[in-house]
Amino acid sequence: MLNQYENAMKRSTIILPLVILMSSCVAPGIFTETRDKSRKCSDERDLLMQQNEKLTVESTELRSKLEFAEDTRDKLAADSIRFQEKYDKLNKENIQLTRQYDDLKNSQQAILSGSEAETRKLLSQLQSTQTDLQKREDQLNVLSRSVDEKRRNLEELKAELDQRNARLLELENILTRKDSAVNTLKRKVSDALLGFENQGLTVTEKNGKVYVSLEEKLLFKSGSTDVDPKGVSALKKLARVLEQNPDISIMIEGHTDDVPVIQGSAFKDNWDLSVQRATSIVRILLDGTTINPTRLIASGRGEFLPVDRAKTPEARQKNRRTEIILTPKLDKLFKILE
Repeated sequence: MLNQYENAMKRSTIILPLVILMSSCVAPGIFTETRDKSRKCSDERDLLMQQNEKLTVESTELRSKLEFAEDTRDKLAADSIRFQEKYDKLNKENIQLTRQYDDLKNSQQAILSGSEAETRKLLSQLQSTQTDLQKREDQLNVLSRSVDEKRRNLEELKAELDQRNARLLELENILTRKDSAVNTLKRKVSDALLGFENQGLTVTEKNGKVYVSLEEKLLFKSGSTDVDPKGVSALKKLARVLEQNPDISIMIEGHTDDVPVIQGSAFKDNWDLSVQRATSIVRILLDGTTINPTRLIASGRGEFLPVDRAKTPEARQKNRRTEIILTPKLDKLFKILE
């Protein structure tokens, strides 16, 4: 879709000057200014698309890291419990061995006057017990250090998880506010254009954007770029809503059917016609308003993005339309990701 848009802009850059010079409808200076604004808006749209892709990738990576960290935390917690149980068991055995050692030592003292063979036996048992006891103590020390290290790792992981959860929560809150802003904008636009929604105008919300679709019969006569007075009235009502919502980017897309333009007409092809119609609507939205021109993008899709691919008069009528796409700015979200 982006390549189609770039090709359209390149063709428009070549074709529009010829058409304007032939028709003498617009002064060269105004055209140059409009073209520069269109290019600037196109660059901003490309930047927003790149930032949106970056947001999607980073959000996915963040969730994946969060899930991995939670699994690691659970494993460390299980290891810590297991080592603690083993530590307690060895400690209990150590107490028992200590008691046995003390008993043997007392027995040794009691039978020092006994036979030499019995004494050697007791000494051997005492030495063995001491060796075993030392081994147990060494194991306890190793386990104790391991438990401490696991506990520190668990605490560090918990702190990292808390930070990631806080960041994810902040992102989700911003996305929720954005969705709420889109719903509010759709309601405001629908209320402002209520009288036109049965006359070839629809307002929908899709993929976090508000789409205002206007059929050709509401805006233009066949093969013309002059907006009908009824269409001008609808656009003026929409402009008042856009003035009150300065954080909304506005893209105007012109669409045609697949019937070629009449040879010898003022338009080179359907690309040319769709772009000029979009530009006409941009001028109406800006006329007498305080809307910042940098918020607007005028683009032409020609016949290449139909809503109905059937080759019938009804389908072609649906495809001859203009769509005004309203997108909330995501500056705050991008700052968090940076």
